[in-house]
Amino acid sequence: MIFEAGIVVSKANNSVMVETIQKTACDSCAAQPGCGHSVLSKLTGNSVRIKVLMGEFNASEVAQGQSVTIGIPDHVVVKGSLFVYLVPLFGSLIGAWVMGSFDKSVALDLMSIMGAAVGLISGGIFVRLRSQKSQDESESNPILYEVGNIPVVCLLYTSPSPR
Repeated sequence: MIFEAGIVVSKANNSVMVETIQKTACDSCAAQPGCGHSVLSKLTGNSVRIKVLMGEFNASEVAQGQSVTIGIPDHVVVKGSLFVYLVPLFGSLIGAWVMGSFDKSVALDLMSIMGAAVGLISGGIFVRLRSQKSQDESESNPILYEVGNIPVVCLLYTSPSPR
């Protein structure tokens, strides 16, 4: 299981929206001072909001602004990555093959390109529809693994020290 820390941004009946910060390889890269990607990632902040299912927790146990740990099963990452990358790729290859086999004239290349584009878009639509269908399945989504005791807002406040 892959664990990620985040902050609860909003909550619903059976899920919460958790904001996490994307980690890039820039922190360990030797070319960090001269790299444009490093500068852009620091400017934008790279925060991501993820819908996380409640798992064994109740909605009353989680408050907005609270720090949480989410768990993403390993097989979800592997299967999801393969599905997202391979379905449009195979759609593109099959579209190019089917459309290229119809016409044997000068426009054969154009037909293959159009077939590849149609296959790529069709594969992308299929991936989108499948991901919407599995949106509420607990075995294919991140789940709430641990809830912090103190909201993050309270952690940021420091009282003035007496002199």
